[in-house]
Amino acid sequence: MSAAQPLDPVADQIRAVLDGRWADVRQRLREDPDFPVAEPALELGLEEHRQRTLEMVTTLGGSELVRAGLPSKVGGSNDVGAAVTGLEMIGYGDLSVFVKAGVQFGLFGGAIAALGTERHHERYLPGMADLSLPGCFAMTETGHGSDVQSILTTATYDPAEDELVVHSPSPAARKDYIGGAARDARLAAVFAQLVVDGESHGVHCVLVPIRDKSGAAMPGVTITDCGSKMGLRGVDNGRLMFDQVRVPRDNLLDKYGAIDDSGRYSSPIENINRRFFTMLGTLVRGRVTVGAGAGAAARSALALAIRYGMQRTQFHHPDGDREVVILDYRGHQRELLPRLARSYALALAQNALVEKMAAIASGEIDSEHEQRELESRAAGIKAVTTDHATDTIQACREACGGAGYMSLNRFTDLKADTDVFATFEGDNTVLLQLLAKGMLTNYKTEFTELDTRGAILFGARQVTTSVIEHTIGGSLIQRLISGAPGKDGDDALLDRGGQLALFEDREQHMTETLAMRLRRAGDDDADAFAVFNDAQDHLLDTARAHVDRIALEAFVTAIDTTPEGLGRDLLAKVCDLYVFSTVEANRAWYIEHGRLSSSQSKAVIARTNELLGEIRPYAGTLVDAFAIPDAWLTTEMMADLAEF
Repeated sequence: MSAAQPLDPVADQIRAVLDGRWADVRQRLREDPDFPVAEPALELGLEEHRQRTLEMVTTLGGSELVRAGLPSKVGGSNDVGAAVTGLEMIGYGDLSVFVKAGVQFGLFGGAIAALGTERHHERYLPGMADLSLPGCFAMTETGHGSDVQSILTTATYDPAEDELVVHSPSPAARKDYIGGAARDARLAAVFAQLVVDGESHGVHCVLVPIRDKSGAAMPGVTITDCGSKMGLRGVDNGRLMFDQVRVPRDNLLDKYGAIDDSGRYSSPIENINRRFFTMLGTLVRGRVTVGAGAGAAARSALALAIRYGMQRTQFHHPDGDREVVILDYRGHQRELLPRLARSYALALAQNALVEKMAAIASGEIDSEHEQRELESRAAGIKAVTTDHATDTIQACREACGGAGYMSLNRFTDLKADTDVFATFEGDNTVLLQLLAKGMLTNYKTEFTELDTRGAILFGARQVTTSVIEHTIGGSLIQRLISGAPGKDGDDALLDRGGQLALFEDREQHMTETLAMRLRRAGDDDADAFAVFNDAQDHLLDTARAHVDRIALEAFVTAIDTTPEGLGRDLLAKVCDLYVFSTVEANRAWYIEHGRLSSSQSKAVIARTNELLGEIRPYAGTLVDAFAIPDAWLTTEMMADLAEF
């Protein structure tokens, strides 16, 4: 489809469901002639590619997309959902632009907005928004990536000069992989251990100038270039070291920790651990955005591969009169259509996540419990969606044969550019552990006052019978489950409530048995690390089961809001495929734990195959419903097929 070419009615009905609350943002960007479209096999040198990316990000400066993420006092609309949705749409285009824009407007700007106070907003956010003040987000260190609480960079208050002295005490304290640092950024949001009067108050964020207006490094700042990477060649990742760099006390972003005129530190959150988790929790927007971009990239790959599979022929039909299009082969369908169904489920879960984030950001929801649940859910959806993108893009590449290997057909860029998403904005393994920790503690405030071991033990002692919290769909989900046939019955998987109950049962059982295993770490003679380490695979699978469940709840809730008709019926069938293919992938667990008999397991495989056949005639409609304009998906292979 193109921006000027309308969808057929069924695809358009489904498009409305997928577009969600910020459909108007999506449609404006689809029609925007300046949208940063990806150009396959861009034959540019590193510096040329970076310059092109900067220029494209600069065109976004001051746009409605950027203003949406700003407080109203500095000309913004304070609509975080619109801002994240806009960045997600860029994920369909040039992913270097997506990442660089995300760093500038989401991470750098988001840190100032979330951790700073009004004077910081007024001084820095307008320049951040129009790119007159390019910045970067300097958190990760060579020696500490996921373990942010242990970073080594210090910001020490000097009362004699009323300044903060930012310093890298060792090579391990080097800020690493920092987007924007190598070339364009002039101001860095630097995360460091704040030391006042000899006492450390934990990680805080300080704004540090790293370049002057001519582009030269500031005194005491050493900048090096990460150089070429596997992908995202348009993003100027660099490294930063600080040698006793002095900045004014006002450069401390002090919403959660301030130094007054007398040199005294104070914070509205007394406990250092809870303060740390609260500060990092306000930066959840970056993690949500990365998951959104990965989902968009996976959908781009599916749109390309499925359209190709609908036209590419291979081998004659036994009747001899025609060649068979490759998407008619069951093996090909199995490669693409279950991944398509999972993409739908994760897209709808992402929409629900963004809506909740927006409600919390606007103050509509002000519960600390809800904030903790948001952080955990964002961690899980980001991890699962980025893993799904890596898997799906590879499957789509293979499904297009040799054509998929050609740079002009986009898969090389999609693979290379999204690969880092598995470790960007949180390593996926660590994020799944974060989610499981939240599940064990039921997002209780107390866990923010404990270290990881303490939180795990706290949760393990609390969980006797885990309570599933229906954070999406609420009463609808509970009503469907209550009316479902017995979860062990032969017809349970044919009933929507039975499907929900089966997914919920798996998560609940895994959470309870995980807690039982981890309780052993509290025994007097136990090696707590060994107990936790031995159960780590169980913990990770529990987190994945949770995401499977909330994605299904999001899918079911979206179907419920869809008007009656073929669009709703088709969504329901895709939801069934998501359920059956997920159960099939985990049928060993279901059999081992007595949830499925061997005959029922075989029936799951058979029903998956039936659904593939039922959905195949609508495969084009389902990818058309992504509403990705043709200009964003231009490839050589599709042009070649049109000429055959």
